[in-house]
Amino acid sequence: MLEDTSFAILPENKQDTTGKHYLDIGNVLSIEKQQNMYQLTCTNGFVTLCFYTDAILRVVMNPTSQPVLDLSKSIHVTPLDVSVSEEDSEAVLLLKTKKLEVKIEKNPLRITVKDENSRILVKEQERGMAYDQNGEIRVWKQMEESDHFYGFGEKSGFLDKRGEKYEMWNTDVYAPHNPETDPLYESIPYFMTLRNGKAHGIFFDNTFRTFFDMKSEIDRYSFSAEGGQLDYYVLAGPDPKKVLEQYTYLTGRMPIPPKWAIGYHQSRYSYETEAEVRELAANFLERDIPVDVIHLDIHYMNGYRVFTFDRDRFPNPEKLIADLREMGIRVVPIVDPGVKQDAEYPIYQEGVQGDNFCKYIEGDIYFGDVWPGKSAFPDFTDEKVRKWWGEKHAFYTDMGIDGIWNDMNEPAVFNETKTMDTSVMHRNDGRPTTHKELHNVYGLLMGKATYEGMKDQLQGKRPFLLTRAGYSGVQRYAAVWTGDNRSFWEHLQMSLPMVMNLGLSGVAFTGPDVGGFAHDTNPELLVRWTQVGAFTPYFRNHSALNTKYQEPWQFGEKYETIMKNYMQMRYEWLPQLYSLFFKASQTGLPVMRPLFMEYPDDERTYNLNDVVMIGDNVLLAPILSPGVTDRAVYLPEGEWILWATGETFEGNRAHLVHAELADLPLFIKKGTAVMQTKWVSNQEKETKQRSMHVVAGNPGDVYSFTYYDDDGETFAYEKGDYLKWNIEIKSEEDAIHVTILDKEGNYLPPYKEVDVNLAELKPNQNVILNGKTYEDKQQFKIIL
Repeated sequence: MLEDTSFAILPENKQDTTGKHYLDIGNVLSIEKQQNMYQLTCTNGFVTLCFYTDAILRVVMNPTSQPVLDLSKSIHVTPLDVSVSEEDSEAVLLLKTKKLEVKIEKNPLRITVKDENSRILVKEQERGMAYDQNGEIRVWKQMEESDHFYGFGEKSGFLDKRGEKYEMWNTDVYAPHNPETDPLYESIPYFMTLRNGKAHGIFFDNTFRTFFDMKSEIDRYSFSAEGGQLDYYVLAGPDPKKVLEQYTYLTGRMPIPPKWAIGYHQSRYSYETEAEVRELAANFLERDIPVDVIHLDIHYMNGYRVFTFDRDRFPNPEKLIADLREMGIRVVPIVDPGVKQDAEYPIYQEGVQGDNFCKYIEGDIYFGDVWPGKSAFPDFTDEKVRKWWGEKHAFYTDMGIDGIWNDMNEPAVFNETKTMDTSVMHRNDGRPTTHKELHNVYGLLMGKATYEGMKDQLQGKRPFLLTRAGYSGVQRYAAVWTGDNRSFWEHLQMSLPMVMNLGLSGVAFTGPDVGGFAHDTNPELLVRWTQVGAFTPYFRNHSALNTKYQEPWQFGEKYETIMKNYMQMRYEWLPQLYSLFFKASQTGLPVMRPLFMEYPDDERTYNLNDVVMIGDNVLLAPILSPGVTDRAVYLPEGEWILWATGETFEGNRAHLVHAELADLPLFIKKGTAVMQTKWVSNQEKETKQRSMHVVAGNPGDVYSFTYYDDDGETFAYEKGDYLKWNIEIKSEEDAIHVTILDKEGNYLPPYKEVDVNLAELKPNQNVILNGKTYEDKQQFKIIL
């Protein structure tokens, strides 16, 4: 392709970043108010402003008609009844809520949004909203020197995205994921701005190919789309956590995953036979290495036909699935959207007879080449088709499968464009439009169909769904992995900011392929990646056809022993991680976080790419380069304990930390606590033991956290069948107070008590649990 040659830098290909060919929205001619919505008629178009909450403003511009406000595939809330005060003059309309101040300059239309403290969030000056004759729409915003940008979903490169340009167009990218590789599989057109310790966000809800330019101009950034409306939300913050809560309030939050789904997953493209899968599972059990899931890639199918098994390779999948379940292992098969054109294939027959496939406007079915060859694609934009596709998953659930892996759902097609013809029509639930408009939501809607179908069939059990492609709101249905990475140290390094930015974009359940998918891994890289993987929200080892096998035992006992230790550590930390997943389901806050989320006033955290937080009190500083056993670690304010040794490190400074291959620098903040369990075996992962590890702090330190538990399998928690404790740790000169502030829920766990272990306790300090002083200062129990 010419784009892959020097043709790309031909002078005539220079892009216009000034916006000279765009037509400005012009002057405000009239304003009409409807409740908390304001409709502006302008010289060159129409604009609607709507307050969704006191802190969330929606702005929609349509060049040709009054904006349409019910097109979103992501927003699942309606505007609240927000009190808005108005000050109107000939030149300016000023709108105020409790959290926002919106200044609308009329000649020409320019919008400035401030928060309740008059802090400017977004501001338009020389340029504002505009469009061109081809239907492209764009808006420019003022950029401050101290602005840092985060989010944008699944993007490679560093954590801070200032100075970058991004495209949102879901794309199958097998080529190496370099920092400049863009776009990738997911399109999440949302970002967060951090400025001088305060944060705000913008969600650009447009499903066309969209662009964000934080690079071309010194004092302005812009976002644009190839078509549709300029439809964006301003989120007031004022801190990173609040911005993410506001974004996920709009687009939804993840359900609590089943506990088995946050365990260890083993995958390969492919484990090609039932015998190979059985041998793999037996190896895990015999070696006492934890595993919850074995994935089946495309070779399990009959000629790559979805909803089939190859009965030569897998003669009795029902028994295989049942036997693995007895061993404590689930099976998660891959399901792609391409349905093979085969007149004798029932799924294809039903798709044609039920009019379920994507078509051209003339009525012909669209066909594209994927793994099965010439294939048709379900039109997931239609409710009838989503229901049909969801029901087809009974093929799997009837076998005992309760997890599915969606791949190739950008949708990927083996052609020069890598996807479906953009002139293909989608029914779009009664509003027909082209693939050009709905390409970016194809994977999201496939996920919706799959998740809801599985949920209906599992009789109260929670389904697990993994997806490669998606759009804003994908977190409501699926976990996301970062696609076809490679077994390079650079890809391990890049995985941390990718996971953090996905978390900042509402996708808390995410992670890379541990060890790298393509290329050959090596034992040192696999060990260091497994150490990181033990704490990434999604933990899967996955490798490609014709590469080295990279199961934990493939490189000898030395490396197996180290990896086994960290894989067991994953299970020891599951009570802590599960509580963080619960938090994500309630607030949208990620499990794995950048340091600035917890320390937004500390500028030294703004572009830390090689250090992450697990929740708000655990800091991970992995080794990310070959041959390295010493690394610099910046620790934010407070005092930090190295988990392995108990050594204390002072915050607000960098330290040189030593870590041999078997070591992972893991720190816990003094004055806080974490919840733990013990590893028993693959067959007994739900242990009858819980412990709370409390690290005493300095006088005046107060820390609060939530411990959450439930059956880990069903939706009974929605009816109150859960255990929730809000716990406070308070350090004083002469005592450490551990107080359960309140308890909720009816769940009776298999453990009857929680061991409480104290570290860093001074000789003169007493331990006071719920107001009672304990003589044994090192260990005591909470009786449920």
